[in-house]
Formats: sequence, C-alpha cells, structure tokens
Amino acid sequence: MEIHLSVEGRHDLAGQIYRQLRAGIIEGRLAGGSRLPSTRDLALQLGVSRKTTLDVFERLLAEGFLHTRPGSGTFVAGGLQRLPAEKPAHARAAHEAKTAPSSSARAQPVWHTVPEVLGPQPTPGTPYDFIGGVTDKSHFPFDVWRRCVNHALRVQSRGRGTYRDAAGEQELRLAISRYLAFNRAVASNWEDVIVTQGAQHALDLIARVTLRPGDIAAIEDPGYPPARACLTAVGAKVAAVPVDAEGLVVSKLPSHARLVYVTPSHQFPLGMPMSLARRVELLEWAQQRDAVIIEDDYDCEYRFEGRPMEPLKSLDRTGLVAYVGTFSKTIFPELRVGYMVPPASLFETLRKARQIGDWHGCSLTQTALSSFMLNGDFARHLKRMHKLYAARRASLLAHLQGDLARWFVPIVPTAGIHLAALLKAPLTEAAVIEAARAESIALHGLAPFYVRATPQPGLVFGYGGIEAGQIETALATLAKLMPRVESRT
Repeated sequence: MEIHLSVEGRHDLAGQIYRQLRAGIIEGRLAGGSRLPSTRDLALQLGVSRKTTLDVFERLLAEGFLHTRPGSGTFVAGGLQRLPAEKPAHARAAHEAKTAPSSSARAQPVWHTVPEVLGPQPTPGTPYDFIGGVTDKSHFPFDVWRRCVNHALRVQSRGRGTYRDAAGEQELRLAISRYLAFNRAVASNWEDVIVTQGAQHALDLIARVTLRPGDIAAIEDPGYPPARACLTAVGAKVAAVPVDAEGLVVSKLPSHARLVYVTPSHQFPLGMPMSLARRVELLEWAQQRDAVIIEDDYDCEYRFEGRPMEPLKSLDRTGLVAYVGTFSKTIFPELRVGYMVPPASLFETLRKARQIGDWHGCSLTQTALSSFMLNGDFARHLKRMHKLYAARRASLLAHLQGDLARWFVPIVPTAGIHLAALLKAPLTEAAVIEAARAESIALHGLAPFYVRATPQPGLVFGYGGIEAGQIETALATLAKLMPRVESRT
C-alpha cells in the first residue's frame, strides 16, 4: 500500500522523504515489520527519481531503521523505542489548540441521561453461569450454515456491486413472512417486512420516526434496559409502568403517551404472558390515542407449555402495532439480524430512516439466512434447541420447586430461555449472589431491570448458555449453601 508522504518543490527531496519516514518509524506510525514499497514504486508515487529514494533507503538501512530480506523487500526494523518526535513551535501550538476543550464539539445534553447499555456479560472464572440472554452455539449446525454462506457467495459473484434495498433482501423477507404466518399467526406479505440489525435497531428506527423530544414513551417496569436507553436517547420522557400477573397494567399508562413498548408473549424479565383481556385493553387504549405499540416478541420460538397467545399484531385492526423480532436468541447474537412488521402507514418512513442510517444490512448474511430458512434448516435447528432448552428448564424448575423451595418462589414461564425466581424474606439479592460466587456460581439479580425500587428481591436464571448437567451440579451446591446465607441475614 502507498505510504502517505509529501514533497514540496524540488529542494532537498531526499531530505524531505528521509525525515518523514524516520519520524513515522520513531512515532510508531510505521510499525516494526511493516513492509515498505519498493524504491521504484515510491519514486513513481512521489514523482522523484529512483536514485532519490535509493539514497533515502540506504541511509535508513545504515542507521538501523530498516532492514532487507532477500527476495522479499524492505521492512521497518523491529524493537525500536517509540519516542514522540519533537514538534516545531507552530505545530505544537496547533496540536494544543486541537486538544484543548472545545465549547462546540459537545454531545447533546440528553446523552448525559442515557444509561449505558451492556449486553449480557459472562462472569469470568465461574463455570456455572446463569446469565440470561445468551444462546448455546455449540449445537448450531455450522456445517449447514457454511453451505448456505457458500451459496450466498456464488449468488453475489454473479451480480454487480450495487447498493441493495434498505428494507432487506427479498428472499429473506419472504422467509420471515412465511415463518411469522406459520409460527406466530402474524399475517404479512414479504413487502411488509423490514430487515434490521437486530431488535434494538428496530426499536431505534421506530422511536426516531414516531417520537419528538419531550414525547412520553411508556415501558414495562421491570423491563428491558436497552429499550429504555433507546427511548431516552431520542429525547422521549420515559414512563415506567408496573406489571402484574397479567402483564402491563394498562390503567397505569400515562394518558398522553405516544408510544408503548411491551413484551406480551414473555414479559421481560419476569416471564408471564400478557392475558388476552389485557391485550385487548391495550389495543383499545392505543386506538383512542393514536399511540404506537412496539411488540417485542423475543423468545417466542421456545414455548414449553400452554396454548400460544394471539400476538398483538394479529389482533390489531387499526394499524398501530409494530411487531419486532430477532434471530439473536434462535441462532446467535453475533449474526446481527432482526426484523419488524410495522404499521403500513410507517413502512416507507422506516425504510427511508434505515437507508439514511446505514443504507442496508449485509446482503451476504441475509442471502445465507434466507437459504437456511427456506430449506427447512432453521425449523430443524429450532426443534433440536427446543428439546435441549426444555430439559434445562425442567431441571431448573425441579430444584427451585424442590430442595430450593424454602428460599425461592419461581415465576414459571411458558416460554423463553430464562426464568425469574423471587427470594423469600429476609434474603437479599446481594447476599445470595455473593455467597454463590464464592462457590463459582454466577447468579444475576432482578434489581437492574427495575426503574423504581424492586418490590421483592429476586434472581434471573438464564439457561441458554449452561448445560443441564451443570444446572444440576450448581443448584445442588446452592441448596447446601442457602442455609448459611439465611443464617447470616
């Protein structure tokens, strides 16, 4: 690759090139082992004679800044001490001016109120980690996926290098619409689907096109912290609305809310589904106010008991529900593919917002995923994972309702890859988590998911990333540990 060097005029050309190369090596911009262009190529790049560049290289070789490998080229010497080169006075002044605090280059004040969003972070040094939100990649059919990617590469090799539809590849949108119609009773054509970089991207797009700074947006409490951060970032006033055994308490919604974010199929993080009566009540509330509902249908693929509830989207008759889903829990988060089926009135605006933001997602990944779905491999993968997760869930519940029932009250979910369990008084989250950590068991509290004070302490047990055998070992250890924790509180 070319090195950025510049020469001015025709005076002392070798000296100019020498000083710039030497400074680059001393300051570390040209790292040890970096291969330099040939003297011929460098001369052509700079418009000087080859003798000039030969003289520069010979001087740097003699001083130990460069070395040659016969038949390979000229390289920057390794092991050199990196010392900042002394800047001329005018250069130092310019640098100080650039690094001085600036009154103009500042973020908007709202960003000081946006909470930091961190994905699930495994606890180092703990072989038994019940972290939520992670999946088990060890059972993913990577050989099948590799064939899908190879197919996508062949497809792309036959096309021209052009920008694609911001709403996503047609084949993937078709596969998603078929999947939603069959598995979730969400009737949609492929033209109704927008592919996103995960569910969080969909939330951001919807919030940006529907909310103005100062608008009220309602979320569940407890709820999904990244959704709260997203709504705060667009300048909305976020109202935390309590949930009960039937889901979001609609009567507690602010009357002037412009948007409501809910997880009706599997309330996050408590796990109970929203009752049908409450779903109808929410839809009626939104219709009276022309408010947008974001229905995050995460984890809906893994249902273990009970009849599936009608999604809000399938009950919506007035075009107010934006249905959001992701492949982060069914495949793995690194894939960064999600989707939404928005109200028809918002579709073109959301497509435009997607295009303005990053034009479109990776067409190679989307083409591979469409093959994975349309060939039936996705359904087969879900069936395998459903069986594995069901065994882990059963093991977890057996302990929580058995030898741990003295201290825990599990909220039995009908779906998902995590469950919540409340702690009986006088136990505290911190005490249980700390004691378990001493036994190499990582537990995670409910408190971070609440905006207001936690009504009752509890834990979230994720079982997507821990094997059934590990669950057995960890919870048997926890059962022996809990009497000591109880005696200390």
